[in-house]
Amino acid sequence: MASRAMMVAVLLAAVAATCARAQLHEKFYGETCPSVEDVVRKEMVRALSLAPSLAGPLLRMHFHDCFVRGCDGSVLLDSANKTAEKDAKPNQTLRGFDFVEKVKAAVEKACPDTVSCADILALMARDAVWLSKGPFWEVPLGRRDGSVSISNETNQLPPPTANFTVLTQLFAAKNLDSKDLVVLSAGHTIGTSHCFSFSDRLYNFTGRVNPTDIDPTLEPQYMAKLRNKCTSLNDNTTLVEMDPGSFRTFDLAYFKNVVKRRGLFHSDGALLTNAFTRAYVERHAGGSYKEEFFADFAASMIKMGNADVLTGSQGEIRKKCNVPNH
Repeated sequence: MASRAMMVAVLLAAVAATCARAQLHEKFYGETCPSVEDVVRKEMVRALSLAPSLAGPLLRMHFHDCFVRGCDGSVLLDSANKTAEKDAKPNQTLRGFDFVEKVKAAVEKACPDTVSCADILALMARDAVWLSKGPFWEVPLGRRDGSVSISNETNQLPPPTANFTVLTQLFAAKNLDSKDLVVLSAGHTIGTSHCFSFSDRLYNFTGRVNPTDIDPTLEPQYMAKLRNKCTSLNDNTTLVEMDPGSFRTFDLAYFKNVVKRRGLFHSDGALLTNAFTRAYVERHAGGSYKEEFFADFAASMIKMGNADVLTGSQGEIRKKCNVPNH
């Protein structure tokens, strides 16, 4: 009897999850705020024309939002005692929060109390990719905003130091598979990173903290270039292009770098340790299947954007993205 009740509970949970995803659709604001995408894109075009390097951080912000509590805008919330997601170490290098508030204000002016911050962030991430010469996709909308943001929960974020096993476990927790992992990792084709996210590969790979303690899987010439930029483990300010030479263009160069053992992070190099993800990297390193990769990236972004969403009467529509309504 107990096992039957448990089975029913599991089935109901699965149905609820399916229904939540089903409530997201591209025309969700078709009647209540038909101009929302135009409003967001106008702000994005203006901002990226002045600061094209903002595209990568906005894509990353959506990713970090979805991996903690689902895509509910919780990464945007402030905390008076500095215990929100944005205060946690993995999120302290996120940028663009003020710009998100600016876009939200523009949307509020057009359609008050209608569009969630979670949806705005999803649209901004899509436009960040598209305006960087990447793919365009229709974003399913209808997310609601959460009101809880806890710094300790950012341990659900895939760290740049993770190996393949850890990466697949963290992705699986969000219903994302190995293909999603290798496809979404290619988001590293735009943007920059601080040295401290990978400098252990240069000076402290096994914990000995000396100039010879290097990651042997990193290509030697690339290693030398990185060490020239990041001169010590204590460098907390220097920024390095994640995709050298085209870090403002969404393209397939990321795969070319990874296959040459020039992926910046442990997590990039980890893609070569699994047969499936390695084959995917090698297929796209030649650059002959751009449209195929673009379609895959769009599909994985939509899939990630469905992670644990709040819909219907759940959550709220925040007036400002950094504070709950009540």
